Amino acid sequence: MTIDASVDAVPPRAPVASSIAGLLTAPILPTLLRLAIPNMIAMVGSTLVAIAETSYIGRLGTIPLAAIALVFPFAMLTQMMSAGAMGGGVSSAISRALGAGDRDRAATLALHAAIIGLCGGLFFTVMMLVFGRSLFTLLGGRERVLDEACGYSQVLFSGAIAIWLVNTLASVIRGTGDMRMPSMALIGTSLLQVALGGTLGLGLFGVPQFGMPGVAAGQLVAFTCAAVFLLWYLWSGRSRLPLDFRAFHFDRALFVDILKVGAVACLSPLQTVLTILIFTKILATFGTEMLAGYGIGSRLEFLLIPITFAIGIASVPMVGVAMGAGQVKRARRVAWTAAVASGLAVGLIGLIIALDPSLWVALFTRDPGVAAAAHSYFHWAGPAFVFFGIGVSLYFSSQGAARVGGPVLASTARLLIVAIGGGGLMMAQAPAWTLFALVGGAMVVFGLSTAGSVAFVRWVK
Repeated sequence: MTIDASVDAVPPRAPVASSIAGLLTAPILPTLLRLAIPNMIAMVGSTLVAIAETSYIGRLGTIPLAAIALVFPFAMLTQMMSAGAMGGGVSSAISRALGAGDRDRAATLALHAAIIGLCGGLFFTVMMLVFGRSLFTLLGGRERVLDEACGYSQVLFSGAIAIWLVNTLASVIRGTGDMRMPSMALIGTSLLQVALGGTLGLGLFGVPQFGMPGVAAGQLVAFTCAAVFLLWYLWSGRSRLPLDFRAFHFDRALFVDILKVGAVACLSPLQTVLTILIFTKILATFGTEMLAGYGIGSRLEFLLIPITFAIGIASVPMVGVAMGAGQVKRARRVAWTAAVASGLAVGLIGLIIALDPSLWVALFTRDPGVAAAAHSYFHWAGPAFVFFGIGVSLYFSSQGAARVGGPVLASTARLLIVAIGGGGLMMAQAPAWTLFALVGGAMVVFGLSTAGSVAFVRWVK
């Protein structure tokens, strides 16, 4: 199906028609990179926020640092679900509607997406306020560490609706092929969060020191401001897809169109967090040096996520628009191009570090035992980073095609390999390097399984 050229004669719709036509006809790799770069910059900004936040929490003492470690998996889960999983479902549904030439459906989908974002944020607020203390206790939180974690969590998750709304509205805009505005909004959010979190947490510039709750308040205020801005941007008519609240009507089929991708995709970040928690728990039995060495390795993985996320999320509107327009072959070419680009970028870094781990490890430790553990991790897991990049990128591309079941099952396979294999190695008292080899093997299975699901599952409009 093609875009009617007469659409260009209608002023309000011209930007949308022009951008969609570009996604359908422009060379794939240059377009993919043009869309990915703003996302990469925004993700690097988010990574720097995490580093800055850890830095000034460290100035509060060891107990707050231990407390943030308890909250971090749930904060990460909130972001991954709202931005990558459900956000991908939102971008997919909107881009497919625009590719089919149905702008009114796309605009109504955007409003349904906002409702889903509100409900997702409310769910996390209720869950963490009611069960947060029990969850932190289950992870090993005790006494003052537990109290600090609860204080931080209660403030942070009271604003979970703002976090979900920001990531949902950003996904709406990405679905039109506009990556620049969401990235600018997220960069502004990051800068505001660092400034407010540091000021309120440490008590700078004469402001009372609120400690951990103050750090969380910085994020809450920053995301609330971003949510208000994005709502205004979409409502004001400045976006490629202006929202018309007066024409809104509930349509169960539109919720299904988003949730059939987003809800299933949410299983993947949940499994990722479970994989990290289970592996960390198992590795802790091998001693502090091994755990610290893995921590250095996982930091690099965390810094590589912006590359895979940026390329993967850029492929969603390109695949979705092509699918909506009936250009299935182009959609597949976009998916494989994104996978190769992500795999090469991440795989090259992994290979370099595997050959010379000291390039990274020396930045964090001079302890011989910790360094040896980190070197062992990179020797075994580094060469598998290429499969991690391919798998994550194809996970996002599959969202654009509304065929996300295979990649989610690939994440399940990775979780089972780490949980069952790691448990078996621990019971057999195997050396720690076997656990690192297991992690690398799980990445290979994840990447190959995801690629197989894309290769053999039929994509249809």
